[in-house]
Amino acid sequence: MEQGGLLEPFSLVELSTRRLREEILSGALAPGERLIEERLTRRFGISRAPLREALRLLGQQGLVEHAPRRGVRVAELSPADVDELFGLRDVLERYAVETALPDERDLSGLAEALDVMAVAAQTGDALTENEAHRRFHIALVMLAGHRQLLLVYESVILKLQLYMAANLRREAELRAPAEGVLRHQRLFDAIASGDPAVALDVLATHGARTYIG
Repeated sequence: MEQGGLLEPFSLVELSTRRLREEILSGALAPGERLIEERLTRRFGISRAPLREALRLLGQQGLVEHAPRRGVRVAELSPADVDELFGLRDVLERYAVETALPDERDLSGLAEALDVMAVAAQTGDALTENEAHRRFHIALVMLAGHRQLLLVYESVILKLQLYMAANLRREAELRAPAEGVLRHQRLFDAIASGDPAVALDVLATHGARTYIG
């Protein structure tokens, strides 16, 4: 909203949050990089108050870390943490599939995320594609109808989102833009088959971190 041509504080927070989120997930701001308030306020043309609120919100989203005497940095995980979290993600997704199938399930959440992913890949909208990728995997776990499983899974995905985004970017550099969509289409089809063995087999080769070390 605007008053006298000036953005209201809420809009400044929203726009700053969106811009920083995009820069972090696109790799323009690298994991561990320090976010200096003075530079960001000058670059965005805003005061410190909306910037600090934006950084607080990004902290809740798991994208930045606030550390005493170190300031604010883009969130970073050690290689061991990344390995462990991807491994945990695999275990949780397998459990969700084993719990959900072969019972008939509502696949609309998976289908909607896949459609958004396809359009984003065609238009080169990496941020939207990454968000659709996250939504697809959350929808997969939701099929189990297991509240505690979903809560645990969402915390893992929150920590891994930077690295999942990096995986998608690297894949786009090395392969056709539609390859990521095709991988998720194969997984969707396997789940839609209702056969747990088929779905687990495709899930095992889905490539959670194929393109990053």
